[in-house]
Amino acid sequence: MQNFWEGKNVFVTGATGLLGSWLTKSLVDKKANVTILLRDIVPNSLLITSNYINKVNVAKGELEDYLTILRILNEYEIDTIFHLGAQAIVSTANRNPLSTFKSNIEGSWNVLEASRNSKLVQRIIVASSDKAYGENKTLPYTEQTPLQGSHPYDVSKSCVDLIAQAYHKTYSLPVAITRCGNIYGGGDLNFNRIVPQTIRHVIKKERPIIRSDGQYIRDYIYVEDIVKACLLLAGNLDRKEIQGQAFNFSIKNKVKVIEIVNLILKLMKSNLKPIILNEVKNEIKEQTLSSEKAKSLLNWQPSYSLEEGLKITIDWYKKYFKEK
Repeated sequence: MQNFWEGKNVFVTGATGLLGSWLTKSLVDKKANVTILLRDIVPNSLLITSNYINKVNVAKGELEDYLTILRILNEYEIDTIFHLGAQAIVSTANRNPLSTFKSNIEGSWNVLEASRNSKLVQRIIVASSDKAYGENKTLPYTEQTPLQGSHPYDVSKSCVDLIAQAYHKTYSLPVAITRCGNIYGGGDLNFNRIVPQTIRHVIKKERPIIRSDGQYIRDYIYVEDIVKACLLLAGNLDRKEIQGQAFNFSIKNKVKVIEIVNLILKLMKSNLKPIILNEVKNEIKEQTLSSEKAKSLLNWQPSYSLEEGLKITIDWYKKYFKEK
């Protein structure tokens, strides 16, 4: 049986980010013709250090430029889109909401509108987030939980999610939406995120820092599980019951920040004690996801436990900092 992705013309936004790098590498390995949108050159991005950037078409531009997106879809005859590009750091969004709204919301409607005006696009995956649900007393979130983000990043993801749904309902655009918890894995160079930050501190023999009180609860999922989820979802977008739908992807691990820091310390055999700053504001206290819909309709299952994913991630960063 032919590999589904062989010969497909795929456009990836956010390709130099954590998920984007891993997804792009997987698509190239599956012999897809991949085109990425590149705004900034990030020399340490996994996509660049792995040399995979030399195996894809690189279109320079920004999500906020509609005509650039439309040109890419037409000139590269794109049939599949993975729209992952976004300003993804909550603290950055709190400091600068306007640029976050512009990148995340306007960038997304540009991708969707350009897709609507393309004659070739057959499948679109839009990356939303568990943050799109906002605060809700009923946990875990299911896909029926209302989208009610209340802080800048969360609001931007609620908007993106609803806009994507609107494009399907109004224009029958073949789109599906992913809502994931905190994605971690090797190649994440945003060191204000708790997993890579903690690993870096331990490697440098520094006490890890927790900006919150350590009691915030999140879902954590290894990046390769999300890559498989994105590819699986896109591969099922010819099914009418999948189009326009949102899917949670999670291993349903209800973990406090202090617990994941302590687990990393244990796996790295470190006696360091974390510093708890307790200075976080405007973030959701508890978020967990149910993935029953993905399991039922897509037959999706995660492959990595939290401990397994962290071990692989720790090994990646040890090698990374040793080579640096």
